[in-house]
Amino acid sequence: MTSKDIIETEIPSALQQKPEMAKDINSIIHFNITGDGGGAWTLDLTKSSEWVSSGHNGEAKMTITVSNEDFVKIRQKQLNPNMAAMSGKLKFKPMDMGLAMKLAKLLG
Repeated sequence: MTSKDIIETEIPSALQQKPEMAKDINSIIHFNITGDGGGAWTLDLTKSSEWVSSGHNGEAKMTITVSNEDFVKIRQKQLNPNMAAMSGKLKFKPMDMGLAMKLAKLLG
């Protein structure tokens, strides 16, 4: 599993099953995934479909920066996202705790 799989396949699949999550978050999120298998993606939850695109598009309400390895570990529940954030492995800019909690539901 890679960050690309999670962002381009698993997140859209979760949103198709629960479209109310996109409406609840209703924001543009940029992902900066570092290291091997990383890249830049935009998750645009202001739209009703086609939420994910490569690169950074639109004005993000939050940018998430994390290594590919740690992102996969978080998704596989091998790394606690709260601990990753406190140790600096998972960064949110700007930090919006409400938005971060909503994203945690989507990614968890």
